[in-house]
Amino acid sequence: MSHPQNLNHLVVKIGTSLLVTPDGMLRAAWLTSLAQDVAALSAQGVKLSIVTSGAVALGNGLLPRKTDRVEDKQAAAALGQAPLIAAYQAAFSQASLTVGQVLLTLADTQQRRAHLNARATLGALMAIGAVPIINENDTVTTQEIRYGDNDRLAAMVTQIIPADALIILSDVDGLYTSDPNGPNPGQHLPKVRALTPEISAMAAPPRPGFSRGGMATKLLAAQICLDAGCHMVIKDGRKERPLRPFIEKTPERMTWFISQTTPKNARKRWLAGLIELAGTLVVDAGASRALSEGKSLLPAGLIRAEGPFDRGDCVEIKDPDGHVLGRGLAAYSHEEMTRLAGHHSRDVPSILGYRRQEELIHRDDLILTPRQKTP
Repeated sequence: MSHPQNLNHLVVKIGTSLLVTPDGMLRAAWLTSLAQDVAALSAQGVKLSIVTSGAVALGNGLLPRKTDRVEDKQAAAALGQAPLIAAYQAAFSQASLTVGQVLLTLADTQQRRAHLNARATLGALMAIGAVPIINENDTVTTQEIRYGDNDRLAAMVTQIIPADALIILSDVDGLYTSDPNGPNPGQHLPKVRALTPEISAMAAPPRPGFSRGGMATKLLAAQICLDAGCHMVIKDGRKERPLRPFIEKTPERMTWFISQTTPKNARKRWLAGLIELAGTLVVDAGASRALSEGKSLLPAGLIRAEGPFDRGDCVEIKDPDGHVLGRGLAAYSHEEMTRLAGHHSRDVPSILGYRRQEELIHRDDLILTPRQKTP
């Protein structure tokens, strides 16, 4: 089927079975071919981030014994992380690409401050042309080890960035109406627009081997993506050059989950639904006018900040007369904004000693209150 248009930023999730053989050996040729695909997409202006598994499988071979104890699996993850990122570095350097490792847990994606820190780090890596290699931090958490939930972690990463689509490279070529390996193989579904109860019931159990989540966790990931305005696709990634169809825009059997909104619209809808407001920003007439024109809030337009609130909290924005202009997510804390009020953006580093961004509230993190008509 044809691909959705305007896929400028992709997150690619890679399962263990694609990277590591059943006897614990790295599939080096496959990884090198993936790097070639990433380089080709990068040359087309597409930004990519990779969520990878494989640390535990690679580390298992370095353990004196293999058990089902969580502690041993965490030790295997610690042992396997170094060769895993080294393998990515070696493969991607052959394609003239630089990689940077980012270790996350599901909790990091759900805690607001950690979410913002992760977004800043990923953005900084991509700004210098590096490919983020995101790995679950199995050495300090047990949730991903127990449930193999990297599909959901990858979906949460699409929200952090935000991305246009999540590509899940798997050992299956998509969703079927029933188990394609069962006695009555089901029909392949090339496109899904909503996760109805009937669709959710089609999830087959995971195949034996490294896979833990199977189709059920992929459908959970799809729901997260669709709600966030991000498309998702499940594709068989076992052959070399697994991303070639996205490079050449050629048809291949896969299942697309098509979102009916965009990341920006989904974010605005979420922001509008927030009930708790942590503080208030009072802005001058010039800032009020700029906000109404779709611009961000800069320090020069801030009269005062009323808190306390932290970075990432939702704050209300008012004009000097007390009229509510809208709400947004604060890029700086109450104390930081108090120091920045009325100053030019270029002065932020000299005032604070650092600068996260020029805007106090970026326009993508801002929603305006509809103006009432004068009677």
